[in-house]
Amino acid sequence: MTTIAPNRTYEIHEVAELTGLQTARLRAWERRYEVVRPRRLPNRYRVYTSEQVALLRAFGRLCAAGERIGDLVRESRETVISRAEGRVTDGSPLSQLLDAVRRLDRDGLTALLAGHRARLGTPRFGREIVLPLGEVIGDLWALGKLSIAAEHLASEVVVQQLKLELTAGDAAGPVLLAACLPGERHEWGFLVTLTELRHGGWRVQYLGADLPLKDLADAAWTMVPAVVALSGADPENVLRLLPELRRLPRLLPPGTRVVLGGEGSEENASRLRRAGLKVGAEAMSAAPSPPPARLVHRG
Repeated sequence: MTTIAPNRTYEIHEVAELTGLQTARLRAWERRYEVVRPRRLPNRYRVYTSEQVALLRAFGRLCAAGERIGDLVRESRETVISRAEGRVTDGSPLSQLLDAVRRLDRDGLTALLAGHRARLGTPRFGREIVLPLGEVIGDLWALGKLSIAAEHLASEVVVQQLKLELTAGDAAGPVLLAACLPGERHEWGFLVTLTELRHGGWRVQYLGADLPLKDLADAAWTMVPAVVALSGADPENVLRLLPELRRLPRLLPPGTRVVLGGEGSEENASRLRRAGLKVGAEAMSAAPSPPPARLVHRG
């Protein structure tokens, strides 16, 4: 599953992807049990808040474990959330990590993450530790069960660890220039993908979150990457930036590919592909052989 982004709403097909619940089931739960009551747009489409999505995910986890929704709706919201959290964290490394986050124990969280990194190695660390932790923290934050201070501390520690992964050891492959789109600040999932790409041979140069595309283009003429990788989590933000994204390939050094990832990019995949852009990490999963040295003049 994917981390829920705060301060945005979700359409029903997005909720289905985030919760693993089919749209027909979501509609039935709303009609029969009023598990949540999404807002209706003028066109009658349902839109769900991040809190509602997190609550649906809690119900979904318990139902996937064999419980019945008719029984669960008789329990308090707090009980459902607590039991769903336990279903994810009990007996797993997430329990200790989440405890350190709640205590605002920066040193303890850093040490636990370092231990898991040493035990699992780069790809498994991202997939088995970082992404599940981000999912649980995002759900608890959306439900008001985790303080903003705790969420910020966890993000700072995890992002710092992942950025260290991008600079550890030597890398001799082609350059991959990466950044989050303007207005985008959700780095966890993107950084996990970048660490995997670096492990696969890419020389990743990460410029951070919320980067103006003009500054990205200027940096590309200095670094001359084989690929520019961009992350967009918010579909509306990606759509707003579509005119700039269409122009971006013409502003880059010749032969530079542009690849976009993230939930927002996937939602707008057909538009982006029509603009000549690649979508998804699979478009660049393996690093090509480094090209011969070349001089690039900006005309």
